[in-house]
Amino acid sequence: MRERVEPAAPLPLVRTAAGLDVSYDGETGRAVAAVVVLDLATLTVVEAVTAAGEVSFPYVPGLLAFRELPVLVDALERLTVTPDVLVCDGYGMAHPRRFGLACHVGVLTGLPAFGVAKTPFTSAHAEPGPGRGDWSPLTEDGEVLGRVLRTQPKVKPVFVSVGHRVDLDTATALTLALSPRFRLPETTRHADQLSRRLLAAR
Repeated sequence: MRERVEPAAPLPLVRTAAGLDVSYDGETGRAVAAVVVLDLATLTVVEAVTAAGEVSFPYVPGLLAFRELPVLVDALERLTVTPDVLVCDGYGMAHPRRFGLACHVGVLTGLPAFGVAKTPFTSAHAEPGPGRGDWSPLTEDGEVLGRVLRTQPKVKPVFVSVGHRVDLDTATALTLALSPRFRLPETTRHADQLSRRLLAAR
């Protein structure tokens, strides 16, 4: 499926962005996926949907998409609005197989997608400067796979990589636009909180 990833390109005007996240219950094997669409200008919620299911694929480093996609796709199919871009809590091209969750979900949906990860899965990088918006390249064997981006001053950076139909400059700019106050994008924060809340209520 890696060959189906479309070349990176600047996006036209982006009005909405959707955050995707999955929470798990390790005891029961249940998973809850949440997709939350935000208005990019105001960061208010446009739509939020969830889906629940059983985890059928074991945790294998580098194969997270196979574990999360079934319930994520179920949630995405419940949307009544089509977001302009998908923001995944994970990786895109910055992945050992150059095909992380953001690539996988982008190819399946046909929508532009990129990943914002909390930790580096692979690749070498220098620490970016201390200011908001400072970044350094995320590389492996001389190939640039993403960016190490500081979204808040003197706070740990995040790891941005393209997934499908979006370029790295746009993914970086959108990550900053979605992170006005906290380290993680509001899309990720909303989806994470919603999936955790529903999982706890089950």
